Amino acid sequence: MNSLFRKSALSVAGLVFTGGAVAGPAITTPDAPVDSRPAITTQPQPQPQAQPPPPAGEEDKRVLPHDYQRQPNEYYCAPAATRIALSTQGKALPQREVAKKLGTTTDGTNSADDTTRVLNEVTGGGYETTRIEGPTARPEDVDKLRTEVVEAIDARRGVVANTTGTAVDTEGERHSFPAGHYTSIVGYRDGGEVLKIADPYDPEKHYWMTDEKVADWIAERGYSS
Repeated sequence: MNSLFRKSALSVAGLVFTGGAVAGPAITTPDAPVDSRPAITTQPQPQPQAQPPPPAGEEDKRVLPHDYQRQPNEYYCAPAATRIALSTQGKALPQREVAKKLGTTTDGTNSADDTTRVLNEVTGGGYETTRIEGPTARPEDVDKLRTEVVEAIDARRGVVANTTGTAVDTEGERHSFPAGHYTSIVGYRDGGEVLKIADPYDPEKHYWMTDEKVADWIAERGYSS
């Protein structure tokens, strides 16, 4: 082999054939310098905390704004309760004027028919009297009371209830009026199964009572809603 052919062969041996193209010898590069800076890490962002659900019944609780007043004597419960109910619609009459409209005497106020009449007279209408016959309320009486109170409260009308006997509130407190009494219902919760009482005689002013207890308390009398 002559020297020219050997040089050509050696030159060809140093080449690499790739896909029909001739490539030169592989070229290596020195290692890249090592970055001595500390690695940057990203802290996880705090996730918003889930809000706890509202207590049972709180999600549908509704209590009307009202002007509470106590009765000044033992026979003004109807004027005071009616006046509280009127205040839910922005009507602020003196109790004495309400008593005159009701025909209240030292013996009290006759019935829920009178509170319904005065409520309609002052507010322009919307109230009806519902009676609960018998010594205790029937299930249908309880259902009707619950429905009518919710409808009235949603329409911003306070309710007046003519009650008699003893009833126990959700805190276990007894409210006893053997000779009869008038209270206002100004709110509800649990879909109307628990009602908010504004009592013009009670020193605590307000308390919650189940619809069954309120219906039994009204039994043999009536309410304006």
